[in-house]
Amino acid sequence: MLDTLGSKFSNVFNKLRGYGKLTEANLDQALREVRLALLEADVHVGVAKSFLENVKQKVLGQKVLENLNPYQQFLNIIHEELIVVLGGVQEPLSFSGKSPHVLMMVGLQGSGKTTSAAKLALFLKKKGRNPYLIPADINRPAAIDQLIVLAEKVGIPCFQAKGYGDVLSLVKEGLAQAQKNHHDIVLVDTAGRLQIDTALMGELKKLHESFENKKVLFVADAMTGQEAVKVAKSFDDLLKIDGVILTKLDGDARGGAVFSIRYVLGCPVYFAGIGEKVEDFEPFYPDRLASKLLDRGDLLSLVEKAKGIIDENQALEFQKKLKINDFTLEDFKSQLGQMKKLGSLQSLVGYLPGMKRLGGKVDFNQAEHQLKVKEAILNSMTAKERLRPEILNGSRRLRIAKGSGTHVSDVNRLLQEFTQMKKMMKMVKKGGLGGLKNLMGL
Repeated sequence: MLDTLGSKFSNVFNKLRGYGKLTEANLDQALREVRLALLEADVHVGVAKSFLENVKQKVLGQKVLENLNPYQQFLNIIHEELIVVLGGVQEPLSFSGKSPHVLMMVGLQGSGKTTSAAKLALFLKKKGRNPYLIPADINRPAAIDQLIVLAEKVGIPCFQAKGYGDVLSLVKEGLAQAQKNHHDIVLVDTAGRLQIDTALMGELKKLHESFENKKVLFVADAMTGQEAVKVAKSFDDLLKIDGVILTKLDGDARGGAVFSIRYVLGCPVYFAGIGEKVEDFEPFYPDRLASKLLDRGDLLSLVEKAKGIIDENQALEFQKKLKINDFTLEDFKSQLGQMKKLGSLQSLVGYLPGMKRLGGKVDFNQAEHQLKVKEAILNSMTAKERLRPEILNGSRRLRIAKGSGTHVSDVNRLLQEFTQMKKMMKMVKKGGLGGLKNLMGL
């Protein structure tokens, strides 16, 4: 997420850290580099200017240059101002008044609008709501089919919208169906186009006027930078946007839209799409994104992500086994599966503080490959072999290597790592940290 911008920030601050004393000349140079990084990330020029002016004013006002630890205080000010630019506090999507509440999803074709409708419906369902989906793009049957398939996948009821020639009639019947079945939130996936046109906007205007208790959510592709902001402004002029969902935030190398869209629209960014899976969807937290940009990590989001994916009972059982040094290759296989659900290694380390300083020192592709090799080897073992690895003689190891498409040396390496891990846990259990130091030869 915003890797390029985050890396440039890191480079600037690493330079400052190297100075024995922070001078006004150092500060001006750093701010110029931050400004260039923001503009290269396609951040709105007004946002960049306001941000830098506020930072400099605070730095001089708080007499940071005279401080005993000026670098850290400067970084804190940057962090505070980034949070302000990104929207301040996280604003939850709230509802009031009579249900059903209508969420009108708008945006251009390809922005991820249909997928976001399904993701948001699943998010609301997990929060105890009873959502209903209405596909309303009658000119694109494929979009209707896509939402029906996604709805079935996430277990959300969806209106069968095929065969309608008029979008108003379609949505009217869909809403009646939602009310009949006591759904409290209705998500309407409106028509998308490759670009804004008069016919599209006219249709959306009529649809908007037909709803009573409604919110308009604009779905923006974060990878389109300033173009997303221009499109959002056109929709806002017509419909008055209530909030934004930013998609493809995991793949956005530039990220200008994240900073600019709130500045231009004055409405909150409610959610962020951070991957292709239906679960890759989370509330947008300005403070957490600011921390990730400054390489301070985002452990809160990582914990929340893990809670939603990892089986708590299974995790507790594994913890017990670790304590008594009774875990097996079956447990190892299970833990690899749980880790895969959390995402790629590269995406996970982004949640950890200080990881940007590693730069290109870690080959994540190679690390991911090694995990796949381990998984293939474990899957090629029988349940008995995973529970009792001591029975793995030469012929069994050869069979496992052939079955997993690996080499016997790979099988041997995995077993050695497993044995070493068991030995380490035994030493820790026996002698605490002292036992671990003995094992490491310290």
